[in-house]
Amino acid sequence: CLTDTFQTYEKQSAETETLKTMIKHSLQENFERVKNQLKKEITVIVGNPPYSVGQKSANDNAQNNYYPKLESRISDTYAALTKATNKNSLYDSYIKAFRWASDRIKDSGIIAFVTNAGWLDGAAMDGMRNCFADEFSSIYVFNLRGNARTQGEIRRKEAGNVFGSGSRAPIAITILVKNPAVNRNAEIFYCDIGDYLSREEKLEKVKKLHSVLNDEFKLLTPNDKGDWINQRGGEFENYLPLAPEKKLNGDIEGFFVIDSLGLETGRDVWCYNFSKSELAKNMQTTINFYNENSPLNVDSKKITWTRSTKQNKNRGRGYIFDTVKIVKGMHRPFCKKYLYYDNYLNEYVFQIPKFFPTGNEENFLICLPGTGNGKSFSVLITNFIADYQTQFNCQCFPLYLYKKKAEKQTILFKEMEQYERRDGVTDFIFNQARLIYGDAVTKEAIFYYVYGFLHLPAYREKFAADLKKSLPRIFLVNEPRKFKKLSDAGRELAKIHLNYETQEKPEGVKWNENATNFKVKKMRLNKDAGELIYNEDITIKNIPARAFEYVVNGRSPLEWIVDRYQIKTDAASGIVNDPNDWCEEHGEDYILKLILSCITVSLKTLEIVENLPTVDFE
Repeated sequence: CLTDTFQTYEKQSAETETLKTMIKHSLQENFERVKNQLKKEITVIVGNPPYSVGQKSANDNAQNNYYPKLESRISDTYAALTKATNKNSLYDSYIKAFRWASDRIKDSGIIAFVTNAGWLDGAAMDGMRNCFADEFSSIYVFNLRGNARTQGEIRRKEAGNVFGSGSRAPIAITILVKNPAVNRNAEIFYCDIGDYLSREEKLEKVKKLHSVLNDEFKLLTPNDKGDWINQRGGEFENYLPLAPEKKLNGDIEGFFVIDSLGLETGRDVWCYNFSKSELAKNMQTTINFYNENSPLNVDSKKITWTRSTKQNKNRGRGYIFDTVKIVKGMHRPFCKKYLYYDNYLNEYVFQIPKFFPTGNEENFLICLPGTGNGKSFSVLITNFIADYQTQFNCQCFPLYLYKKKAEKQTILFKEMEQYERRDGVTDFIFNQARLIYGDAVTKEAIFYYVYGFLHLPAYREKFAADLKKSLPRIFLVNEPRKFKKLSDAGRELAKIHLNYETQEKPEGVKWNENATNFKVKKMRLNKDAGELIYNEDITIKNIPARAFEYVVNGRSPLEWIVDRYQIKTDAASGIVNDPNDWCEEHGEDYILKLILSCITVSLKTLEIVENLPTVDFE
């Protein structure tokens, strides 16, 4: 039928005004067909539903349609049973299709979908998986993999996507069976297509397999957390959380008083730039346009409208440009930019103002990936404001907190806020540490202990599944000597990672040291050859393969530099981001020195990590 399938769910009658309006431009025969279909019993639904969570910005004018009844069903079922805090992904179109189809076949039937495979292992989809197990009698899942949003070795294992370049999402074939004669939770049969397979090899395997009623499909037993694959163990839950957990008596038990997501501007192209003057010009342009126009005036060359800017405009709030709000921020790993730091023009500041009230305070943040991370776990420290994607959905844990003082300070006839610095590490963990290690232990030592502990290869390997779906939980080792080794190693790692721009040049790496042209357009990296084409005058050679073994947020430092330090022009706004502008203030050979320094960062990090003490996780 020529109609919006989800809309028919809203009012189960072809006689409603909603349905009449929906098909008023269609043929009368189609109208009658829709009426008849809604009356029919449907027991088999087969399809390839679209995948779409929503528009990227309000400028797109591409919001998903809103289906109150269907979304309410998702809220009452899939969302009600999840332990995740961010449930937005549960309203993706393909998940709406699962919910619609599950209700449409009522108590008996079969659903067969080819969809995004994210629901299989997503942190927010634990409730959805539990509902599937409860609502169906048999489930068959053929995981075709192909997740192009991963990187490094994980990306190579995911390999080809069965839809080619038509999808970056992993793909799965799912068959859900409702048999009213079966009174038990579903038997779940699962087949993983395998690692390193090309698109053609995967399609050939699908063709040869013929049926899900095949020995390749093995019976899965979900755990109590709703994990079907990559199951978490119970041991992890016995450790102490990094993030604060309040007990019934109100005390905070955990390592940190507070944590925060990284800064999410909602308009990176406007709020970040390698050039301070270009950033100022761009922000003045968008602020002037905002003040003079309504949200109905969509001009991507002047503004990115978002939910908050629309709300503020409708409330009559005006914006004023202020150069004081231009600070430095860590936009991506090993890539700082100028940032316009503003509570209103940054879409979500979360708790970041408690770490950096003005953006210029002294602080150190341990940055970790948020839940649902598809890349290997990593950790990075910064002393600048961290962006939401410095790590995947970045979670930040601070050494210090800042609280506004009641009195202000007058500087050059202008009243300025004053802030009092407090500890980010809890008294709870400090007292625990004193009991084990003695009164000489400090909160700073505990902070660096956390950084060292999170680099332990054995910890990352043993709890890989937990770290994808939960924020880290760790413990204080029983041996004071081992605590000191981990704390000292964490401090040394932090020193290297904070000073990633100024490490010594690596031995054996060659380049044209007589070159005078240090400008970049787009660098080219050949990892296998250990070679980086910097520009037409400079090629860096003999890069050790070991330099690519240290990975943060899916890439080695060198790969991040090649990816970020290139001239980019934003298609929508026309804004140019030129890394050579950064060099005008920080040295014409800044990028070349950064590359050489970050090779050393990788090598030094690996050396420290390989010499970390062993920790017993039993």
